Amino acid sequence: MGNYLTLSSCPIRDLSKRRKALPIETIFKLPSSTPSWPQVWSTHEGGPDNLGATFFEPSLIPDGFHMLGSYSQPNNKPLFGWTLAAKDISNGSSPLTEPIDYTLVWSSDSLKIKQDGTGYLWLPTPPDGYKAAGLVVTASKDKPPIDKVWCVRSDLTEACENEAWLWGSNGFDVHTLRPTSRGTQALGVRVGTFVAGPGSNGTLVSSSLACLKNVNTNKNSSMPNSTQVDALCGAYSPLLYFHPNEKYLPSSVNWYFANGALLYKKGEESKPVGIEPNGANLPQGGSNDGLFWMDLPVDQNAKERVKKGDLSSAQVYLHAKPMLGSTFTDLAIWVFYPFNGPATAKVGPLKIPLGKIGEHIGDWEHLTLRVSNFSGELWMLYFSEHSKGEWVEASELEFVGGGGNKPVAYASLNGHALYPKPGTVLQGGGNIGIRNDTAKSKIVMDTGKGFSLVAGDYLGSAITEPPWLNFLRKWGPKIDYDTSEEFRKIEKILPGKLKSAFEKFVNGLPNEVFGEDGPTGPKVKANWSEDEAI
Repeated sequence: MGNYLTLSSCPIRDLSKRRKALPIETIFKLPSSTPSWPQVWSTHEGGPDNLGATFFEPSLIPDGFHMLGSYSQPNNKPLFGWTLAAKDISNGSSPLTEPIDYTLVWSSDSLKIKQDGTGYLWLPTPPDGYKAAGLVVTASKDKPPIDKVWCVRSDLTEACENEAWLWGSNGFDVHTLRPTSRGTQALGVRVGTFVAGPGSNGTLVSSSLACLKNVNTNKNSSMPNSTQVDALCGAYSPLLYFHPNEKYLPSSVNWYFANGALLYKKGEESKPVGIEPNGANLPQGGSNDGLFWMDLPVDQNAKERVKKGDLSSAQVYLHAKPMLGSTFTDLAIWVFYPFNGPATAKVGPLKIPLGKIGEHIGDWEHLTLRVSNFSGELWMLYFSEHSKGEWVEASELEFVGGGGNKPVAYASLNGHALYPKPGTVLQGGGNIGIRNDTAKSKIVMDTGKGFSLVAGDYLGSAITEPPWLNFLRKWGPKIDYDTSEEFRKIEKILPGKLKSAFEKFVNGLPNEVFGEDGPTGPKVKANWSEDEAI
């Protein structure tokens, strides 16, 4: 990359007639058609939903560019993906070269499942000082031509690891590949290829493959400027649906401060200070040392009013950051709630409120748009769900009806965890756990109608961070209370088998559930500088 290579993203977007329609209203569509990719080999069993997988290679590669590996994806979703092709633009030591041979990794010849012909997966053998970036799939037992794919000089590569499971059968599995090190400063570039091998990890083969490395001294030159970030958010900003019974809605941070939020200092708890509407009097920097924290107004009526939030004032706060070697822009969309409501448990067929359990003052949740810097296209959306979350590809998202490009998200009742589809997600195991109920309702927030770009280190002086963003302590107090009595009340009404199972579930809950503990702000979260947790 940089002075050595130039890259081209070869998109794969074509809906196969064999694919089943997804249970969503609208899926992402480009305004014009894209080049088709020829199918090399496919299976119709195994993999996600036991629907098999299909293996492709690009049909139209720009002049002078070389294929780095084949592409594969499971058959349980619309065809939507990409791989990188590379071109040598150096004047010295070549960053690209042909492999010297291929090793047959696996053949489907003896596989007793439905398949289109026989598939063969080949690992390129690179010369010394070079790395292969992907496997080659063929429908013939003959080795691929030597120049079918090219290898990359080792100093232009990064270590990689398995990502998503694509397909597997009889102890042989196929996964996508991603850089091992991921974050705002990491240089690894995802190639879009796959790894395959025996066992769920395929470590024998994955150790032989590599991702690319962005060695451009101005690696952020492909990142969007602040005007372009606004345009991307305007184009892809999600629509956020709340449960029809939701009492605790978001507000703007300024509304929260202006309506009586207080700043407390350890040792001076009797003298809380009102917070300026823009947070100008909040302590800046430092660490989450327990010295300062925020709380609701003291007056009970004001407290109950502020806890409910104010959707009319609510806006979201954007953090723009480079990811995967600056080939993608992550737009983290942060939503603030003054209060997080109590949890509800599912115990067998019973729905049981858990009193104060789950409550805390101040609640930060987020969605993250992952946008390609090659095309400006939305590729994935991250849904934060308590301490972790999930990435969903754009082809599998629900979008606002009418052909728009705005995806839809659902906030869970009281807890505000975010999900791509309505329904109930159980946090726990078996038939006992904490319910996360979501549903489409008339209570909805268009995140594109009120957003503010508050952070993006690569943008330099183009952004002035608000004072509240650099308040690195808790946005709510820590209040410990005795929950044993609440649990005893629940246990009294449960039959024997459910009682023991409920006790086991309670003993497995994290300590933070047993008391109110306000969260830290966005800048203290691990994903501020790292990849999202899944």
